[in-house]
Amino acid sequence: MKLSIVIVNYNVRYFLEQCLHSTLKACKGMETEIFVVDNNSVDGSVKMVRDKFPEVRLIDNKDNKGYSKANNQAMQVATGQYILLLNPDTLVEDDTLRKSVQFMDEHPDAGGLGVKMLDGKGKFLPESKRGLPTPSVAFYKVFGFSALFPRSKVFGKYHLGYLDKDKIHPVDILSGAFMLLRKEVIDKVGYLDETFFMYGEDIDLSYRITQAGYKNYYYPEARIIHYKGESTKKSSLNYVFMFYNAMIIFAKKHYSQKNARSFSLLINFAIYFRAFVSILIRFFTKVSLPLADTFFLYSGIYFIKNYWERAVIFPHGGHYPPEFLWIALPVYVIIWLLCVYLSGGYDKPIRLGKLIQGMLAGTIIILVLYSLLPEHYRFSRALIILGAVWGMAVMLLLRVSLHLLNIKSARIGSEKNKRFIIIGEKEEAERVSALLDKTFVHPAFVGLVSYENHKNNPNGFLGYLEQIREIITIHKINEVIFCAKDVPAQVIIDKMSELKDQQVDYKIAPPESLSIIGSNSINTSGDLYVIDINAITKMSNRRNKRLLDIVVSFTLLVFYPVDLFFVRNPLRMLINLFSVLLSRKSLVGYSTHIEADDQHLPQIRKGILTPIDAFRNKDISPEDSVRLNIMYARDYKLKNDLKIIVKGFRELGKR
Repeated sequence: MKLSIVIVNYNVRYFLEQCLHSTLKACKGMETEIFVVDNNSVDGSVKMVRDKFPEVRLIDNKDNKGYSKANNQAMQVATGQYILLLNPDTLVEDDTLRKSVQFMDEHPDAGGLGVKMLDGKGKFLPESKRGLPTPSVAFYKVFGFSALFPRSKVFGKYHLGYLDKDKIHPVDILSGAFMLLRKEVIDKVGYLDETFFMYGEDIDLSYRITQAGYKNYYYPEARIIHYKGESTKKSSLNYVFMFYNAMIIFAKKHYSQKNARSFSLLINFAIYFRAFVSILIRFFTKVSLPLADTFFLYSGIYFIKNYWERAVIFPHGGHYPPEFLWIALPVYVIIWLLCVYLSGGYDKPIRLGKLIQGMLAGTIIILVLYSLLPEHYRFSRALIILGAVWGMAVMLLLRVSLHLLNIKSARIGSEKNKRFIIIGEKEEAERVSALLDKTFVHPAFVGLVSYENHKNNPNGFLGYLEQIREIITIHKINEVIFCAKDVPAQVIIDKMSELKDQQVDYKIAPPESLSIIGSNSINTSGDLYVIDINAITKMSNRRNKRLLDIVVSFTLLVFYPVDLFFVRNPLRMLINLFSVLLSRKSLVGYSTHIEADDQHLPQIRKGILTPIDAFRNKDISPEDSVRLNIMYARDYKLKNDLKIIVKGFRELGKR
């Protein structure tokens, strides 16, 4: 066997599917074996591999064994002269494997090899080549010197920015995303160190290879796309802790005691520094818009109040009582912002209609509460109306301004007005077009572009691949989708690199798949278009479901003296309702015939009632129960919860 390929997967089913399609194409004409080691995914990855890729050797772990141990499982039974460790969120160019193996054959001093990696927009990923993270290199990396001076031979050693990215170089460290290893070298230096659960194991193995007298090569004549950030989100606190702790393990293993201690102190400082910065960034990202709304609402109404009391209410002197500014106005602002939040006014992308809806609802609630207050607390109905008008105007203006400034987190409207072109041959391009139309995207324009030259016989195409630049300009295209069935990976990567100056995004549609995959930058998880009706995981649905739980549970508690005559187990119902209010349960959840994990359903709180309770005849088979759960999760509607609660009311006291 010439080549054994090992792919460790954890909950990235659609990326794994695309990776396997591209890898199998790249394996043609070579003697290869492919292992997929699944670390207990719950997204249907295992079933997908079994159904679509029977030729792949699947290792189905029943727990998450970590990246190192999972790779070792396959490496121990691999029979190839070379072993390739490959991430599932990659796309392999058609000739990448052939070129890489040929280079290793021609260079017996090579213990390992890494290739040129591009992100989802065709941009070079600097981690394609890396230096050894010595204490000084780590210091420059942690405190940003490597980013400020990427080409410096002193400060740029982490990503070896001073080396030409288009030339072959010996390097210290290979990336675990694509790590081609000589089997006889691995037999000498050992497998991945399982002390590293995730991150750092590629650095450790690369270092051991060089210590054994072999070289690691950066080989840019072979390329892959790496949707960096898909398997793990690089901005998360979990990533910060795991990555830097891996560096500490590496230092303790390979450096002297003194250097390891200094390195550990530096890294520990970096961990808490990065964690603190990450928390601050996440916090201010989430609250910046509500804080801005609060400031403009409060300050605007303050000035309106001053004008109104001088010009209208107290023209000869006088003021509103201080309780208006310190009690009434903050309560008004809180009610307005809460109603905007509950209406979806802070969801992304921003929808101005939701904001208006929330402000109107808040104004009505404030006016109703105002009318119920004693006379001496009714400061001014006019100020409420003027405040609502001001708040609506300033919040709309703020969002429009941020949108015009191209602030990504403040984009107005959905992606439904995107303009697409699909590159492929007619049958596959039309299949992908139909798939795209069934997703939440609902594009404004979809044009087909042929991979072959159909200049003399357009046959429904806008043009052919070589005209893509003109097509993008003329038709104002936002996004390009490549059909992987028709367009070779090499052509896809070439075109993405060639068109990187165009302001467009790229996606790839694997053959026979219900997904369209892409990533817009190395810092984002990217977009995944799948057929999606109205999933329960949508933020608005989760929020509405939780709000319904609170309102209904509170109402049932208020009327508990009446409820207890209609419920089978009143005491248990009381316990259940408090569990719902404390977020331990939901009024409605999945049927428990089969665990949600086994059905690959999104996680929600355990329910008191289930979709089965909407039926008078409760004698429903496990198979039908599974179907009901899937329907409930994929097409969630608030009215369905209400229907289940009404019909299953007597069962609210069940365990």
